[in-house]
Amino acid sequence: MRPTQPLWRYRLAVASRTLAAVAGGYALTAAFTAAAALALAQRSTRVDAVLAATLLAWLVYALAIAWVFFARTAWQAWGGVLGPAMLLGLAAQVPQWLAGAA
Repeated sequence: MRPTQPLWRYRLAVASRTLAAVAGGYALTAAFTAAAALALAQRSTRVDAVLAATLLAWLVYALAIAWVFFARTAWQAWGGVLGPAMLLGLAAQVPQWLAGAA
């Protein structure tokens, strides 16, 4: 009889990666969209910037999902999604902080 521990750990790892793909990918995509829209608004109209950022976000979401399942471990999957999401979220907030300080 085979032990159930490895099967249980495997299922937990797959569930963790799935959660990282859905929730972490969404967080990364939302942060990317905000940062890209703010960056693109410097060179075009707001509507065009938001539209372009939203269209590019679909590619970012697909790449985030691919990254989650290509990573060696679930920890790398989470780190590879949440790390850039936090950096992009910070980049999206900096202009508001600078405007509030002035």
